[in-house]
Formats: sequence, C-alpha cells, structure tokens
Amino acid sequence: MLEVEHLNTWYEHGGTLLSRRRRTQVLKEVSFELHGGEVLGLVGESGCGKSTLAKTILGMVPDYTGEIRHYTKRPQMVFQDPFSSLNPAKTIGWILEEPLRIYGKYDETERRRRVAAMLEQVGLSEECVTRRPYQLSGGQRQRVSIATALIVRPKLVIADEPVSALDVTIQAQILRLLAELRKEYDLSYLFISHDLNVVYQICDRVIVMKKGEIVEQSTVDALFENPQHEYTKKLLLAAE
Repeated sequence: MLEVEHLNTWYEHGGTLLSRRRRTQVLKEVSFELHGGEVLGLVGESGCGKSTLAKTILGMVPDYTGEIRHYTKRPQMVFQDPFSSLNPAKTIGWILEEPLRIYGKYDETERRRRVAAMLEQVGLSEECVTRRPYQLSGGQRQRVSIATALIVRPKLVIADEPVSALDVTIQAQILRLLAELRKEYDLSYLFISHDLNVVYQICDRVIVMKKGEIVEQSTVDALFENPQHEYTKKLLLAAE
C-alpha cells in the first residue's frame, strides 16, 4: 500500500535581513513498507520526526530526497487535535461535504446522503450536521475528523496521535471505532503515537524512530517480548 525508500527530509528555519535561513535535516534514510489491510505503528519521543514523516508522505513537506510510493488514491490524515483541524466557522455538515465538493463527482443530494451515512458509521447522530466543532465533545470532534478522512473512501489513512488528546475512556472508544472501520473499509493505517500501550492494542507491526532515524522494526508481539535496540527498551520501561 505504501513504500518509502531512503527518505531524507529537511526544514528551513530562522533567517533575518543579515543572516541566511538555516536548513536542518529531520529524517535520515527512512525506509519501510506498509501492506494492504495492515496497521503499522510509528513510535518515538516528541520531536523525533514522526509528524514530519506523515506530512512528507502526504506531500506537505517539499524538501526531501528518496522515494515515496503509495498505491491508492487520495490517502487521508486524521490529526492529533480535532479542534484545531476542524474549521470552527463551519457546521459539521459543511465540513464533511467539503471533500466531496472538491472531489466534484456528486450532486448536493448525494453529498448529503453520504454525510448522513458517514455520521452514522462513526457513531454520531444526524443532529450534528447543524452543529459547529465547539458544540461537540473532544471524542465527538475526533469522530468527525475520522469521518472527514473516510468520506472520500481512501484505502490509506495516516493517523497522527489520534487519541492522545482524549481521556482514557474516550481513547478506548476511538480505538474500537478505528478497528471496526478498518474491517468495514479494508483500510491500511499508519498509526503514529508516543504511547506504546496504545500501539499494542491496535497495530500489527511497529517502527521505532529516534532522532529522525528508524532504529527498529518488528511485529508488535516481538517488539514487546524481545526488543533489540536500547532505545526501544527504554520506551518500553517508560510505558510500564
């Protein structure tokens, strides 16, 4: 579903009238594959390059070398903070219709039918259509974010810390929803998290990243039972 080979990514930052902008390398020789129907976890401490990798895959970071190949149309992303990723000035109905309007294939009647069906699929009532993001709970907003990603029927979804802003009870509900939608739509997830306990619940395989480099890749069971890299062992100890 996704192949990444020898990916190196840079950011430019700083710079004034008297000094040049600096170019800092964030990702270093990152290579991995994501298979159809698989949930691949990506773990590491904050600042290790996880979100940069997601944005580079989706074409949001232009300064990179290497190969990125995804064998699916319209890969989508679910962001960490649903409140900042949803337009606060628009209703939930408008937000969900917008990807379909951009897609340009459906008339207004069909768009609204698909919005209603998608809301039901993620466990929200049709009353949410007329509400705005601030009128919903954190869990409801994240369900809207998931619905927005899935309404164009992607096969690949990148979930960037999708439950880290939620309390434990709501986390469990969203993880169950993601698992159900995976089966329903035959989805592949790149699931980004700093929480190994969450990764253990939902992922098939795991990539461990440190300072922009992959230090270990294995199945979830192998990683938890027999971690190979010292950094992975430290992450597991911290998760206990």
